[in-house]
Amino acid sequence: MDNLLILIVVTGNVKIDNQKYKATFHQKSKMIPGELVEDNVGYDPGGVCPFAVKPDVTIYLDVFLKCNDVVYPGAGSGNNIIELSIKELEHHLAFKDWVDVCKGV
Repeated sequence: MDNLLILIVVTGNVKIDNQKYKATFHQKSKMIPGELVEDNVGYDPGGVCPFAVKPDVTIYLDVFLKCNDVVYPGAGSGNNIIELSIKELEHHLAFKDWVDVCKGV
């Protein structure tokens, strides 16, 4: 799994738990440097959208999203979001799987 480029959709009030991440993906988590986000993912930092990302990006949904009836993922810029139910998110997003990689609130 070296150099695996993934996007994990999480709620805004949780953070990645490094131990859970490593147990799930078998490697240490590493953030993409801000200046490389657009080139690698397709969106500027602050506006990363889980839709229409570059083909090499694998998308996962963190289980803490299920604590909400409605979620507001980024929609391409720091000023845009979209309102979706969890079922709508699952239906419209080409994601690989649900994962549990965040610290609880």
